[in-house]
Amino acid sequence: MWSVVCFYVARAHRRQGVSVVLLEGAASFARRRGARILEGYPVDPRESDYADAFAWTGTAAAFRAAGFTEARRVSPVRPIMRRELGA
Repeated sequence: MWSVVCFYVARAHRRQGVSVVLLEGAASFARRRGARILEGYPVDPRESDYADAFAWTGTAAAFRAAGFTEARRVSPVRPIMRRELGA
């Protein structure tokens, strides 16, 4: 299993889908190198307006948009997201 643990997206490019593209690229990179599962630990904010500083692990919405599903929830705002990459 491989993990995506954090992102840095420049302020001018935030909230434009960059994280989704990065996650898709990470999945492709991991798959080509033999990974079968890619996991991430994003935030799932209860409010739509939250400080960008709290989203450095990504958002659950971005992970869902990149084909990840929730595997487990460790707190109300911290899901574990997983994407099966195949053999």
